[in-house]
Amino acid sequence: MRALLDLSNDELLGWLGSHAQPRMRARQIRRWILAGRAENFEQMTDLPRDLRQLLANEFVALGTQVTRHLESSDGTHKLLLRLQDGQLIECVLIQEAERHTACISTQVGCGMGCVFCASGLNGLERNLTVGEILEQLIRLRNLLPAEQRLTHIVVMGMGEPLANLDNLVDALDVAGAKEGVGIGARHITISSVGLPAKIRRLADLGKQYHLAVSLHAPNDALRTEIVPTNDKTGLADILEAADYFFERTGRQVTFEYVLLSGINDRVENARELAQRLEGRHAHVNLIPFNDVDGLSFRRPTDEALANFVAALRRAGVSVKVRKRKGSEIDAACGQLRRSSLKGT
Repeated sequence: MRALLDLSNDELLGWLGSHAQPRMRARQIRRWILAGRAENFEQMTDLPRDLRQLLANEFVALGTQVTRHLESSDGTHKLLLRLQDGQLIECVLIQEAERHTACISTQVGCGMGCVFCASGLNGLERNLTVGEILEQLIRLRNLLPAEQRLTHIVVMGMGEPLANLDNLVDALDVAGAKEGVGIGARHITISSVGLPAKIRRLADLGKQYHLAVSLHAPNDALRTEIVPTNDKTGLADILEAADYFFERTGRQVTFEYVLLSGINDRVENARELAQRLEGRHAHVNLIPFNDVDGLSFRRPTDEALANFVAALRRAGVSVKVRKRKGSEIDAACGQLRRSSLKGT
């Protein structure tokens, strides 16, 4: 049976019409799932009982199933969700004070091949549907007390978001609607490994999303070792596309940089990165590597991290080190799915 959120509004209206139901029911049904926290049709108490039964005969309110739910001592939650075709994806709720951030996936697996990332170790299976993207937000939101809501979205989970741009934008439009999850574009960050044509297309949509571009290296030779798809793009084209995004939207671009001990964490790497970003209205988000079972990469030493930060700041680059959240529950994207696949 189809998950209800995978129906377009027109499809739902058509189905209601074929069952002699008023159009207003479409808004009621979607509101119950998106805002009312209903996870089955029986909970939709202002719908006629016969309509609830008709819906249950043909659809499921939510098509995902929570296979595992892990909670860290710092309040981070990680869900492993099973999709209707049996595939597994991950999403994470990151909490700090009044900020409740949903980190969501856009694909099953990933085709970018970043050598340090658990998400792509088994390759790309498929894109997620609009409903599957939305359901991650709903599942994470439903973990919060009734008086709390999600405040931010980071599209930094499994997959390359810009490779599934149409479904992602459609899902975010629903999430930001008045009767959706209530998160506007200015509270949403989309992270990309750097697909220049797609970055330009995202800029041309006229949305106020934040863009984070994963660089991970200051030159093409090193970046191609870390991000194999770089041999088809190159840093120059990626940075030009990021400049275009800033010009079109006025939104500062964040450049993400995963630090791998002994590979890209040297002071000379930091100096070269600063030269690359010179003259740009940019911010660097440094991410010390989270160890992944089966990979030989290691987290940088505290000294190497401090020296890298100092070198960037001496060059006038805005920089921040991402806080480590959920480390005890394998909160880095792809780790929980990978361990589950190995187990089966």
